[in-house]
Amino acid sequence: MKKILAKIAMVAFAAASIAAAHAAPPIVEEAKSKCVVGEQSDGYLGVVDSAAASEALKREVRNINQQRKAHFAELAAKNGITIEDAAALTGKRLVEGASSGQCVRMPDGSWAKQP
Repeated sequence: MKKILAKIAMVAFAAASIAAAHAAPPIVEEAKSKCVVGEQSDGYLGVVDSAAASEALKREVRNINQQRKAHFAELAAKNGITIEDAAALTGKRLVEGASSGQCVRMPDGSWAKQP
């Protein structure tokens, strides 16, 4: 049990660094501030309003998500957990750390604006 908790703590710490390690380009930051894209509990960015998302923005979201998946794979391999678990731990941190006014996707699939 101690070993599992230590791994979870290590992954959580590493997960918290993903935002700093993979700074989003201005187009994504602006879209996040307008709730066009948002953080999801699964660790990936999601498109909240597809009609308002340009193809360039959707491309950036896909690129960021590919980078995140590679990061999750590294975390998973280092800590003996699944990619999905690494992504979910990161997603929890990113959703909790989203700025006021940004949209986040909850585990039930609904989008909510951070107060």
